[in-house]
Amino acid sequence: MPRPRKGARFGNSGAHEKMILANLTRSLVMEGSVITTVAKAKAMRPFAEKMITKARKGDLHSRRIVLKTMRDNVAVTKLFDEVAPRYSDRPGGYTRITKLGPRQGDGAEVAVIELV
Repeated sequence: MPRPRKGARFGNSGAHEKMILANLTRSLVMEGSVITTVAKAKAMRPFAEKMITKARKGDLHSRRIVLKTMRDNVAVTKLFDEVAPRYSDRPGGYTRITKLGPRQGDGAEVAVIELV
């Protein structure tokens, strides 16, 4: 598990940051794409790709590690049964980030992160 980044985080602590990334990854697996800020999308990309790489192995140990991280049995089942087999012959680069521009309310840069 990657340790929390130095400097400003998205929440109050490193544990909160991990939960934000886990929830965004869960939404990515369930929906196929997520609209979020550019900073969160860039932080989520390595997290999500590591989960997909573990799911490609398909063994019980990998399933338990992913379940411990994502904490949603339905999302983990979909990750292992539907998403991982799509990338069985792909060596990496499972996600794509596309910038959308500034958000209406606060001007934050928004991007969509999606499964390739």
